[in-house]
Amino acid sequence: MQAATGETRLLGEITGNGILRVASGASTVLVGAYIADLNRQGVPMGAGLVGGLAATAFGAELAGSIPLGILSDLVPVRALMFAGALLAAAATLLFGLTFDVRILVASRILEGLAAAVGVPPMLAYLTAATASRAPLRARAMSYFELSLLAGLAFGGIVAGQLWNRFGVGAFIAVSLLYVMAALLLLTAQSIQRLDAGHSIFRSLAYVLALPSVRRLAPVWLCMNVIIGLWLGPTFYFLLTRHTGSSQWLDGLFAGDVAGLGWLLFAYTLVFGTGVVIWSRLLATTDLRRALRVSLVAMLGVCVALGLLNHMSGAPAPFRWIVVGIVALLIMIESGFTPAALSLLAASVGKAAGRGGTMGVYSFLLSLGALAGSVVAGFAGQRFAIDGLIAATAICATVALALSDRLNHELVAVSSVN
Repeated sequence: MQAATGETRLLGEITGNGILRVASGASTVLVGAYIADLNRQGVPMGAGLVGGLAATAFGAELAGSIPLGILSDLVPVRALMFAGALLAAAATLLFGLTFDVRILVASRILEGLAAAVGVPPMLAYLTAATASRAPLRARAMSYFELSLLAGLAFGGIVAGQLWNRFGVGAFIAVSLLYVMAALLLLTAQSIQRLDAGHSIFRSLAYVLALPSVRRLAPVWLCMNVIIGLWLGPTFYFLLTRHTGSSQWLDGLFAGDVAGLGWLLFAYTLVFGTGVVIWSRLLATTDLRRALRVSLVAMLGVCVALGLLNHMSGAPAPFRWIVVGIVALLIMIESGFTPAALSLLAASVGKAAGRGGTMGVYSFLLSLGALAGSVVAGFAGQRFAIDGLIAATAICATVALALSDRLNHELVAVSSVN
């Protein structure tokens, strides 16, 4: 009964985070749509700028992740997440006020700092709440991944509907959504903070020196580069711009932001289904093997997407067959993040202040996503969707090679914790 109550409490906290992610997802889609609309009107802005703006946000998150993660060991979780949501609301509102590049950059800096404020406290709470309960930890990290997917799924739909109805005024509506999320997050419970005499910086240095963390870090970094490639605004820009490209996916939703939202929703349903399945499998699966299976599936996705991107003249049934294959492989690849988070939480959960150590997660996420956003800008500008697919295949191959360094010592840590 106590275990069920604990899991219910975790679901409540993660649901609140999911609402925040919906607003974040909507904001990201609006950035790409807004720049594409300005480009259509003759304003000289393109994929390079969109990638640069995404990199700016990730760079701000990168700079703030570890110090703000450490702060979460000293300040109540709800206070930090409330402040982060309000900061994101201000950033989103600012973006829609002008097309002055300096203001756009300032907006993305605020957005990145807001993410740095919110993510480490939530992960620290999940790590603390699932200490010594490996099966619950695997489910909790999978549920956390689902809350992020909620932003991708519903955020795209919300952005599409708001853009079609209000145009630039959609930024105001999303800002209000952030405010609603901030008020809901005030009900979050705080994790136990560090004792006054505890040295968080010494503990953090110890964690960074752990062989398990060092071995997982480069693999995690490669995967976050892929996140920056596809979940930043560059991809949305390429899908919604007006172009005469021979690539089928390039400009597929030109003038139809709502259609893009539904595509993201469908993707999230597929990915989320895979995460739910993995949430049950990971408790009894070798986590290193789960990582490798997910990476192999990702390479398969690259091959299938490359084929689909050049099937504009193919009969519709053939395209749907390839889409089905892509969907199946996406379900398989979805196990990577919850498996990696379970490993990371197990490795650092008892070694230091949990907020600081989960700041390491945000740091690697931001660093990889920043690099991915920059690569997306260049690759998208030069090779459109084909460029993103090729870059993804390279990153997945490197991650697969590096995963051999994840020895059984790292996997064993997860079962002990």
